[in-house]
Amino acid sequence: MNLQLEPFFDLSMDCLCIANYEGYFQKVNPAFRQLLGYSEEELLSTLIADFIYEDDKERTAVIRQGLKNNRPLVNFENRYISKSGEKVWLQWTSIPLQNEQLIYAIAKDVTFKKELDNERNSQLSHLSKVNNELKQLSYTTSHDLRSPVNNLLSMVDLIDMTKIDDEDTIELLSFIRLSADGLRSSLNSFVDVLKKNEGLKEKVEEVFFDEVLSKVKSAISTLIRQTNTTFNVDFSGLRSVAFVSAYMESIFLNLITNSIKYARPDEASIINIKTTVKNGEKTFTFSDNGLGFDMAKVGHRIFNLNQTFHDNEDSKGVGLYLVHNQVTKLGGTIDVNSKVNTGTTFTIKFE
Repeated sequence: MNLQLEPFFDLSMDCLCIANYEGYFQKVNPAFRQLLGYSEEELLSTLIADFIYEDDKERTAVIRQGLKNNRPLVNFENRYISKSGEKVWLQWTSIPLQNEQLIYAIAKDVTFKKELDNERNSQLSHLSKVNNELKQLSYTTSHDLRSPVNNLLSMVDLIDMTKIDDEDTIELLSFIRLSADGLRSSLNSFVDVLKKNEGLKEKVEEVFFDEVLSKVKSAISTLIRQTNTTFNVDFSGLRSVAFVSAYMESIFLNLITNSIKYARPDEASIINIKTTVKNGEKTFTFSDNGLGFDMAKVGHRIFNLNQTFHDNEDSKGVGLYLVHNQVTKLGGTIDVNSKVNTGTTFTIKFE
């Protein structure tokens, strides 16, 4: 290494390394050795794959093959096992030099960030559950309390006031009647407010697919350009649909960015979008050629909150949850079909 670069290599707080195409480190800096706890000799004499957490080995091997095919790597995350046995999350940026058969890489320790993300997602899931439970409790309480209040009013009505001579008692019964009436009125109003809030919808209007796609592509144009993502689009079968514009933009954004994030390392993302109308059924089909997933293992969890199926720093398990809610809230349906290393297809049917 150039002597002028040695201080930069040795003093960097990030983990710097050089690896060969055979799968061994050629050089590691002190920060890397300190983070993992291995000696330089141990790191250089052992296959890199042996340091990687078992569940991440296959995925990392695929990514490494992409590097050897001269495809740079940005923001890839995997887990290494330190000498003490602890899992360490590393975020990699790697550049291959085919002429030298070497890979130059920088790794950041993002273990603490991962722990914070997990805690945040756990809290989000818990709050969502609590919110649904409180909403159900509000419905149940306001509904069930009306029955005893109505019974109370009925009993007061059964009292024959002509048989009561005491004015104080008559006045007290009158107050009871007024209070029960007021309570019933409040409960009815509360139930009406709950129903109204639950049924609130964003403005539904005629949304044109090509306009939404153009807007979303413009917003993420840099990402599309850097990843060489291509689009095959056919809106001739159905050019627009009655929908919420903001929801449609969110659906396009989440599906497109997911396709880009989970593209195969050896092939740029190709996105196919088509709309059709058949027997009155309005269908939107979105497919890609990405990593995909095993439907038998995870297909039932695709649209659940906080579900992630590939390790990626941007994976929060929220995007597809939102897409599902946005489609179904307006009476539509969404289905998914996928194969590992082949791609994924989403089929949306509008009401």
